Amino acid sequence: MTAAFEPTSQTLEEQAAALELEWSANPRWEGVTRDYSASDVIRLRGRVSEEHTLACRGAEKLWKQLSAEHKEGKYTNALGALTGNQAVQQVKAGLRAIYLSGWQVAADANNSGHTYPDQSLYPANSVPTVVRRINNALLRADQIEFSEGIQSVEDWLVPIVADAEAGFGGPLNAYELMKSMIQAGASG
Repeated sequence: MTAAFEPTSQTLEEQAAALELEWSANPRWEGVTRDYSASDVIRLRGRVSEEHTLACRGAEKLWKQLSAEHKEGKYTNALGALTGNQAVQQVKAGLRAIYLSGWQVAADANNSGHTYPDQSLYPANSVPTVVRRINNALLRADQIEFSEGIQSVEDWLVPIVADAEAGFGGPLNAYELMKSMIQAGASG
């Protein structure tokens, strides 16, 4: 089975209007201030709209958790996980979110294999790489249980909140880093 290229039948203006409507009608975007327009977003994404299931699912889940708990004066517990196994153990213990710390990646899990201070000196793709490894471990835990017909946790795929750092360059660097985080499945 091959995927066919099917460009959208909507004009850029129609796509921008649909995005503006989403931003204004969906309570998820309430209170968000943007210094860019829907047209800017449409122009940057290109002709092919990619789906990023893990990031979308996790971001929606995280927003719902935080929103509901904020109304009750509660919060979502999350611990730092640096490996997939740590994340699996945290989900088994009942945590509903995983935090990935930039300083932990700088010190112990960056793609250069060296130890760095938390100053964005390590390769920029290091955090997305660890996000992907954590998601792969959570997916595997889910696959194993599903194949065995058991369910020990409500949902293995908890949101991953990842520290994206700030010192990797200008707007283009930040844009590319966020694309990598989304592709890896980061939720926030």
